[in-house]
Amino acid sequence: MDSAALLDLLGNENRRRILRLLARKPCYVTEISEYLGVSPKAVIDHLRKLEDAGLVESHVDDGRRKYFSIARNLRLEVNVSPYDFSTKSAYSASPNLDITSWRYVSLDIKHTGEEDEEADETDAEAESDADPDSETLPDLAHDLRELERLENELSMAQRWVQGRLTETLDRISAHFEGVDGRFYAELIRGLAGGPATPEQLSRRVEAPPDVVADALEGLSAHDVVKRDGDEWQLV
Repeated sequence: MDSAALLDLLGNENRRRILRLLARKPCYVTEISEYLGVSPKAVIDHLRKLEDAGLVESHVDDGRRKYFSIARNLRLEVNVSPYDFSTKSAYSASPNLDITSWRYVSLDIKHTGEEDEEADETDAEAESDADPDSETLPDLAHDLRELERLENELSMAQRWVQGRLTETLDRISAHFEGVDGRFYAELIRGLAGGPATPEQLSRRVEAPPDVVADALEGLSAHDVVKRDGDEWQLV
């Protein structure tokens, strides 16, 4: 399905809510129906459209009940600027991709005509006072070409990171056999951005604060997290 059709599909709020729910755990139709507050028939219709688009897949468990889950990573990009409106969708890049060899992955780029970093301070001041109109059209065209390359490489890098992120969360989840590994993976992910209280984490993982607090105590026993006052952080 092309990106424009995906935008139309995701324009429906209930479909977006279904995907948010399935991003937390696989669900049966009745669970989704109760979560959305809509009829099972309406849920089935939404799921069918999401399946047709390749966003959702279904499986039958040992009790012969069908449950649904996110099929795979998909990145949908929308660009709106005074010069462009475009959409692009793509699946995650291969984890074997060597992004360290890319030219711009460090973002260490310069505009045409800029002095090297080793230029002395006098030259740097003179450059900062230069008339921007002195740039030639070929110089600007060169900058445009390099920026287009950078945009493409960053898009690929984001897709690579998305795939590695999912893979890492899967591996964290696998460490918790017999319990809800996804729950613990989301707790650890919630702390990856910085310290947080159990109340803050509870809103992210949609679980009671006391359940989150108990889980954090369990993770601390594995030297994954530690407590600092009212907040928890990764070790």
